[in-house]
Amino acid sequence: MLAAALGAVALLPLLPPGTAPAGAAPAPRRAAPPRTPTAGEAGTDRYLDAIRDDPRHLRAFFRRLPKGADLHHHLAGAVRTEYLLRLAAEDGLCVDATMTAVPPPCGSGTRPASDARRDRAFRDAVVRAWSMRDFPPTGDGHDHFFATFGRFAEVTRRHRGKQLAQVANEVVAQNQFALETMVSPVPEGAQALAARTGWDGDPARTHRRLLTGGGLDALVTAARAEADDADAEFRAAARCTTDRPEPGCRLPVRFVSHVLRGGPPGLVFTQMALGMRLAERDPRFVAVNLVQPEDGAVALRDHDLHLRMLAHLRAAYPGARLPLHAGELWPGLVAPRHLRSHIRQAVTVARAERIGHGVGLRHEDDWRDTARTMAARETAVEVPFTSNAQILGVRGADHPFETYRRFGVPVVLATDDPGVSRTDISREYQYAAKAYGLSYPELKDLARASLEYSFSSGGSLWSGNPTRDGYHRVRACRTSWPGAAEPAVACRALLAASPKAAVQWRQEAAFHRFESLGGTGGPATAP
Repeated sequence: MLAAALGAVALLPLLPPGTAPAGAAPAPRRAAPPRTPTAGEAGTDRYLDAIRDDPRHLRAFFRRLPKGADLHHHLAGAVRTEYLLRLAAEDGLCVDATMTAVPPPCGSGTRPASDARRDRAFRDAVVRAWSMRDFPPTGDGHDHFFATFGRFAEVTRRHRGKQLAQVANEVVAQNQFALETMVSPVPEGAQALAARTGWDGDPARTHRRLLTGGGLDALVTAARAEADDADAEFRAAARCTTDRPEPGCRLPVRFVSHVLRGGPPGLVFTQMALGMRLAERDPRFVAVNLVQPEDGAVALRDHDLHLRMLAHLRAAYPGARLPLHAGELWPGLVAPRHLRSHIRQAVTVARAERIGHGVGLRHEDDWRDTARTMAARETAVEVPFTSNAQILGVRGADHPFETYRRFGVPVVLATDDPGVSRTDISREYQYAAKAYGLSYPELKDLARASLEYSFSSGGSLWSGNPTRDGYHRVRACRTSWPGAAEPAVACRALLAASPKAAVQWRQEAAFHRFESLGGTGGPATAP
């Protein structure tokens, strides 16, 4: 998929304005980062200051800004809602009285999804049910947000390749350079294997039973075949093999296998093992993550068990990476005891390499020690501001964004479920700039961090710990200037050998072009 250019493909919709979280009044401008800005950075920063109260120019600035990668991203929730409705109509699906897509035929109490083409009221009702469109900004969006996935699940389980094709172009249009997106490999097969294998409370024994008779390997083979089919559908939909390929064809994307933590233990463990074995067998897949509400009854009951499962499987599959949803909690949503240690346990027990959301940090016991541990290990936190506001009602100073940065924890901005949330990555950056008074160099380093802490293979363009020490190019590329001249021989060798360094170099070249215009004009720089 995506030719040979690192594997899969993925997404990011451009959606209606005005849906970013309405944070508190802009914070005082932060001090400049501990480095001397270049002339291009200083000029672009002055331009950003000049347009902070100009919505039209501000929106254009953030659309053009190079914005790294999206590392916290669910494919099912990322596809533009209107496109899902179109796919539902093409497949002859029906919509029932609860606004849930169901298979045909359309009997009593349902109507064809295709009715949305000519019935505007019906179309709007479905879009509202499948997304956060028109949801009151100050309302409690938690239940509505998570309910959307069940309503359009019959659509998103079909045509993964078409969905990727639709969103890949929009990722490029948002001026991002890579994507890691969560998907569910062969869910029916995982359920069947889990039912045959069972769960006896011991990860090691259950893992051996999954391997007995080649059951888990057969599931991996099926997942790879499923990905092949999606690749082929993607290439056809995006015209990747024609003389006019769509922009998304060149977007590097990796898949993260998601695990439904609200399921029974046997299914959860089977999905974990499948995702980790798949990550070691297929370069399109890199990691495993837990999904579904962290505050769900089963997720809370089995939280410690899930971490024990992950700890065992991480030892068995050292090549698999582990980002984890943790701390997507807030007082009032769960009992106080559940706020005490989820982030800390994800970092110390499961050894997660990135934390998704992490909103409840300051409500945990010994949270400062957790933050220091994350900083020392370079455990990044993935921050999707819009969904944090919609699901938890957390925005502005209540969000621990600045706390993480103050402790030296790597921070990357993300969209989470941009189709459901009606957002895009440009709005996430724009919100960060407004709510926390970020300078252009600070925004630039957030974009750099999203590539630095991605799971792309190969060595980095940056030396040491760039979050702590600043972004300094490695020795091989120290005398080379992205966008200004051909890299030196040693630097070319690094870029040829390392997909990570190569995409970082492309972003640096894009920054060079962006700053040469002062952020004021020219077309968005495509990856």
